[in-house]
Amino acid sequence: MHYRRLGRSNLDVSVIGFGASPLGNVFSEVSSSAATKAVAAAIENGINFFDVSPYYGATVAEERLGEALGHKRQEIYLATKCGRYGPETFDFSANTIVREFDNSLRRLRTEYVDLLQAHDIEFGDIDQIIGETIPALHRLKEQGKVRLVGLTSYWPGLLARVASQASVDTLLNYCHANLFVDDIDAQLVPFVEQSGVGLLNASPLHMGLLTEKPIPSWHPAPEAVRQAAQQVKAACERFGVDPGTLGLSLCLNHRAVASTLIGISSQAEVTAACSALDWSPPEDFIATIRTLVAPAHNVVWPSGHEQNQDTSANPMGEYDVAH
Repeated sequence: MHYRRLGRSNLDVSVIGFGASPLGNVFSEVSSSAATKAVAAAIENGINFFDVSPYYGATVAEERLGEALGHKRQEIYLATKCGRYGPETFDFSANTIVREFDNSLRRLRTEYVDLLQAHDIEFGDIDQIIGETIPALHRLKEQGKVRLVGLTSYWPGLLARVASQASVDTLLNYCHANLFVDDIDAQLVPFVEQSGVGLLNASPLHMGLLTEKPIPSWHPAPEAVRQAAQQVKAACERFGVDPGTLGLSLCLNHRAVASTLIGISSQAEVTAACSALDWSPPEDFIATIRTLVAPAHNVVWPSGHEQNQDTSANPMGEYDVAH
């Protein structure tokens, strides 16, 4: 395993992070025993950064991760989130943040987390995020319940804008630094390189589009992206390449990213993820893949309140905005 420093902190995190959302049955049913074995295998392979949220599986992912970590809690860095508690349930108020975080600590069977993040801030009121939510996170930090505070969002530009107005330690962006979308380089990377804020990348497989599992009904990708993903997977089969290995490998060498989070639910997925560390795709294969992705390159989808969306990130034109 390789490790990188997370921003200005003293945390050296594994370049592959354990995304625990699958433990909450988000993509498919996962047993408690499978979850425990996956977590143990990850730690044995040097993965030391685990990220979860009360939103994943309506708290099931936190419960299972806490149970699986057990006495190994001190061997890893643990991150969770706050503010999002259901598909349409958001509450970024200070009182709720504190109350629900205490519940997270109980589920995770720990007295503190290494990172607490306001989850999907594009669904919140940004003035409240800056004036109320982030100060609440810092108070938890002062109490010793949190080591670092951060923000997560689908929109890289929004993260840079908010972090330029309020002090945070990390920013987590998803689905904007992978095979399909790379606008994080223009929207967010210059800010983190200048500010020293730690950068985390999530969804290297574009929320599961490059796995063999069926696309879940809730997946927001437009049809052009889904078609491109199917063509990429077909090309991978012809070349004898695992599409997950391809997707993750293209993210691991990003100069500004400390850790790339990939959803893991089994020992086999741990092995597959780690195989991407030293794998280099043949140039002719990558050329083929880039051609297939081109029609859907940097195509994004709506997420959050209209005023919080980086519509400039979509070179394909306007889209219907979700309110």
